[in-house]
Amino acid sequence: MRAHLGDQLVIESPTTGVTRRDGEVVGLHHPDGTPPYDVRWSDTDEVTLVFPGPDAHIRHVEHAPGTAAASSEPGMEAEGAAAGNAGLDRPPNAGDIGRRVAAERTRQGLTRAVTARRARMAPDYLAYLEERSADPPLGTLIRLADALGTSVAALRGGGIDLPPGQGQALLHPHLRDLSPDECRARLDTHGVGRIAVSTPDGPAVVPVNYEVIDDAIAFRTAPDSAPAAAVGTDVAFEVDHLDEAMSQGWSVLVVGPARIVTEPDEVRRLADRAHTRPWAGGRREMWVSIHLQRLTGRRITSADQ
Repeated sequence: MRAHLGDQLVIESPTTGVTRRDGEVVGLHHPDGTPPYDVRWSDTDEVTLVFPGPDAHIRHVEHAPGTAAASSEPGMEAEGAAAGNAGLDRPPNAGDIGRRVAAERTRQGLTRAVTARRARMAPDYLAYLEERSADPPLGTLIRLADALGTSVAALRGGGIDLPPGQGQALLHPHLRDLSPDECRARLDTHGVGRIAVSTPDGPAVVPVNYEVIDDAIAFRTAPDSAPAAAVGTDVAFEVDHLDEAMSQGWSVLVVGPARIVTEPDEVRRLADRAHTRPWAGGRREMWVSIHLQRLTGRRITSADQ
């Protein structure tokens, strides 16, 4: 018998073949996937160390390509082990849920060990969820959402086509101004912000991938795009973040003159320090720089904080 993290251990009645108990394998004690296992039982949500008997078998979940689980059928273990080992040197194929969990954990500065402890799961199982294409059960998602202060729907990507901020307002909100240092800390180091410009068709607000270089906001665009209209004018640039689960958030506003960057050395320096290509794609090699002439921000929290 061999198992992968996320597989199900099923115990059946030896006389009727009916499932008596099942649980999720959340911990392995041997690299080859042989028993014993740490199993989280579906009926109690408790994790116990299990040495499977003859009435138990493994029900394999779908794994990433190249990591097919070994069969637990008699006579198939050697073949399954070879198939599993053949995929160990291939890069993991993280699923959408795993990427969202990893991104939110990283954003909050949490280690896997801390997050796993909060979610009451083995760190190795959390690593499996983050790095492999997996579809964890609802109970696991609920614990992860609780550990990260978010929702199951958010981890599944629900609401991606809806604007943020549709939750209920705080009972006792507190709105305060951010200091320049607090604004700069939230603005650094890069991300997605919105630039407000005047175009021949009227005012426009456009999201762009930006970098903070010294005392300027820098972003790449195309010469005929709406953000390019910022060159030679005073513009407003805004970044924000909303915590839907806690109904709180912040926003930072930059106002200053925008210019096109033409010096080859400066263009090269901006390109070398860029964290990502523009999400919009296409040829966007024109760098625009906004001087941080005025920097303000506000934050909404609970009055109790």
